Amino acid sequence: MAASSQLQNPLKTPFSIKQQKPCFVKPRRLSLIAAHPCLNGRKLRVAVIGGGPAGSSAAEALASGGIETFLFERSPSTAKPCGGAIPLCMLDEFSIPLHLIDRHVTKMKIISPSNLTVDFGSKSLRTHESIPMLRREVLDSFLRARAGSVGARIIPSLVTRLEIPSSSSSPYIIHHTVNNSRQTLAVDAIIGADGANSKVAKSIKAGDYTCAIAFQKRIKLPDDKMEYYQNLAEMYVGDDVSPDFYAWVFPKCDHVAVGTGTVCAKQDIKLYQRGIKQRVQNKINGGKVIKVEAHPIPEHPRPIRVRGRVALVGDAAGYVTKCSGEGIYFAAKSGRMCGEAIVTASEGGEWMISEDDLKREYLMEWDKRYVRTFRFLDLLQRVFYGSDEAREALVEVCGSEYVQRMTFDSYLYKKLAKGDRWEDVKMVLGTLGS
Repeated sequence: MAASSQLQNPLKTPFSIKQQKPCFVKPRRLSLIAAHPCLNGRKLRVAVIGGGPAGSSAAEALASGGIETFLFERSPSTAKPCGGAIPLCMLDEFSIPLHLIDRHVTKMKIISPSNLTVDFGSKSLRTHESIPMLRREVLDSFLRARAGSVGARIIPSLVTRLEIPSSSSSPYIIHHTVNNSRQTLAVDAIIGADGANSKVAKSIKAGDYTCAIAFQKRIKLPDDKMEYYQNLAEMYVGDDVSPDFYAWVFPKCDHVAVGTGTVCAKQDIKLYQRGIKQRVQNKINGGKVIKVEAHPIPEHPRPIRVRGRVALVGDAAGYVTKCSGEGIYFAAKSGRMCGEAIVTASEGGEWMISEDDLKREYLMEWDKRYVRTFRFLDLLQRVFYGSDEAREALVEVCGSEYVQRMTFDSYLYKKLAKGDRWEDVKMVLGTLGS
């Protein structure tokens, strides 16, 4: 039991301030004048808890920037249930190899409660554009390995408890279990990337948020049925499949994911799963269920995303968009931005960081870049997902090539597209007409 009573690589002298020559951070903004504690002959130590896209991207940014980095992942062989769609810009931005992509979706169908079907993308996607589809277990494994290749230490371990320091001169203590052996690790800062049920968020009292539940089955189809979904994804809306979201059929490498989600009626999720199965029954006949998955999905950012020297990213922070339910890109992006913020604030691991540093370099930059997108998609979900009449209007509006092009420009490249005012007026009138 010695392992449980001693610290691994304890920080014997985590901070020291030179008496004769005070240490000051070189100001990156004119307002920065406060002294920062110096690290005495060592690098800043940061633990990332959670090895999905958010945690792995954070660990890669930290290790690449000179930070001593520890990446905890309790289940390296498994992955969060996920539709698996990523925006096109993510391939270049995060250097995702093409061999990880199972399908390049170039056609989508959106099906209304009355089974009105709109082809989405067959005419509005440009020739070089598609929606890449992949499996999370493949992506997560690749990103973790890449973080390890640049110096992050990957620890396959379950984090059981965090000790929060009582002063700014004390380390955070991470209690974790490796092969039934209890161990501890002392670090200067923590990035919580441990999902919607984040233990890190609970430890810093980050507040609660509303969660949806997503439920999907992976179904291996006969070859002729799978051919239909070769480069096609389908979205279904209606009270029979979800009272406040949508259902989906997304193609994978050799199977499809058929699922749905809801916030307000989580207790009825299996009823809605039967509803989507009935809607697509003739397309999946003869298929064999190979996996059943369920997972909570945050519906809005947490009230607190930074406290002390702890920052939350990805699902732990609540970075999943309304309306589309997209989370992979925003998880990876938030992890990278947080990692880079710590590198910047610590000047490559040479200086201690503070809560103000994390809020300034990470949180303010994130909100400035993405808060409008999250609010806009929240508004769309409120308008179009509340009743079958509104869902019928949504599908009708999606028949417009202008609406489709605006949607793809925003989704594929992760920025709100600038529209044409007259076309926007016609879109609003068309929606009201529907």
